[in-house]
Amino acid sequence: MPSDALVEDLITADGYRLSTSRYPAQAPLQGRLIVAGATAVPQGFYRRFAQHAAMRGFETLTLDYRGVGRSAPASLKGFRMDLLDWARQDLAAAVDAMAQGDVPLYLVGHSYGGHAFGLLPNHAKVAGFYVFGTSAGWHGYMPPLERLKVLGMWKLVLPVLTWWKGYCPWSALGLGEDLPRDVYRQWRHWCSYPHYFFDDPAMRGIEAGYAEVRTPIVAVNALDDLWATPRSRDAFMQAYRNVDLQREDLDPRQHGGAIGHMGYFRANAQPLWDRALDWFAALPRSPGLS
Repeated sequence: MPSDALVEDLITADGYRLSTSRYPAQAPLQGRLIVAGATAVPQGFYRRFAQHAAMRGFETLTLDYRGVGRSAPASLKGFRMDLLDWARQDLAAAVDAMAQGDVPLYLVGHSYGGHAFGLLPNHAKVAGFYVFGTSAGWHGYMPPLERLKVLGMWKLVLPVLTWWKGYCPWSALGLGEDLPRDVYRQWRHWCSYPHYFFDDPAMRGIEAGYAEVRTPIVAVNALDDLWATPRSRDAFMQAYRNVDLQREDLDPRQHGGAIGHMGYFRANAQPLWDRALDWFAALPRSPGLS
């Protein structure tokens, strides 16, 4: 853990203890910022971005959702949870902790972060949301070869491994942290629909929370992101129907080479980070904020 990060526990409304890292602003305070990470991606992956944002005057918080990274129990076997709790409980607690009123609060999301924002009970506290690589997750939006790989993973490899282990051994595939079995089952189920959980009859009404969002949003997807193509992004992000939503398709050839699904937060992505931070800085401040 880098010395510039303050490691802190955060207790959610339902009593779960999360591990977070807070990066104090290293320049005059411009705002506060939370990183809403991707599924199975530990908060350390976002360390470079958080350090860069702090250098530009944004106090930044990263967190591990329950069941992931430093917020996981000693064993995932038998650990029960709801995937929606990552937003409704974990990220919501981070928003409450960081929304102090003296400067605006912003969110930067990655993949699942785009799903999470419309689930937040306190999204109105956030002045701007910038998300990379979010999508509906449906294999039908992916290129043919990637589609076959993903279907093989969902239907053959992971069911056997998850049954054997009692949790989803995501790390065995080199894709990130292991996941609780409940997360795997919900994620796989919703990814079978073209519009993710909005198409699930059991989730009828979930779209209402997304329609209530008024926070301006920028949704950025790289053209070489095989899991989160612009078409897949649009299939999900259309739920934010009452916001100023800007969509951006990144050509990796104009941004230093391959980006894929994870390159948005690798070390060479600093120009992308600066565009997000510049956008936050240009947003109108709420009345009463200096």
